[in-house]
Amino acid sequence: MSSASHSTTTRSPRDREEPVVYVVDDDESMRFALGNLLRSVGLRVETFETSGDFLAFPKYDAPSCLILDVRLRGESGLAFQEQIGKSEVHMPIVFMTGHGDIPMTVQAMKAGAVDFLAKPFRDQDMLDAVANALARDAERLTSEQTMAALRGAYDSLTPREREVMGFVVAGLMNKQIAGEMNLSEITVKIHRGHVMRKMAARSVADLVRKSESLGVDARSQKSS
Repeated sequence: MSSASHSTTTRSPRDREEPVVYVVDDDESMRFALGNLLRSVGLRVETFETSGDFLAFPKYDAPSCLILDVRLRGESGLAFQEQIGKSEVHMPIVFMTGHGDIPMTVQAMKAGAVDFLAKPFRDQDMLDAVANALARDAERLTSEQTMAALRGAYDSLTPREREVMGFVVAGLMNKQIAGEMNLSEITVKIHRGHVMRKMAARSVADLVRKSESLGVDARSQKSS
């Protein structure tokens, strides 16, 4: 049984904003102590006895991190770290152990752990590690959300607008684009205006930056 009481109620939009810390440790007293420590600074905490309980729990759409004991009953925390890396769960991991050694630390850090704390650790060291992990995950989520919005904006362009965009980011003027596409200059201007509006581009330089973020080849967008 997990020591956390997991709510099944509908989550509010605030759940997407408030950071959450997940703790996986088969030691009930450690789960209790960490839960109290993290809640004392206003963090939301979910604790689990096994990795299976953690994986089965629906994750919050919010900045998150995982505090993981390197030695769990019947399994290795390092092996679970590898399993997580192959799953859809993406969050920074803070390892803790009472049996750590240098090779184990190196392996965990190479696999992406953000910190590795030996028990007994100072409360402040854990809080600092968690704060760093949550900040890192917040940056990841912001980047993913920005890219998703950018991809959605690009997908909203018509094939012809994408072709115009390709020529614009390649540095062509409206008159040159009109010649390339066999269109009137005023038609190109209209398409260009649609592209700038849909892509929320403040300038051609901004459009170029967004195009590069999307990996769009400047002049490869041909209308069908």
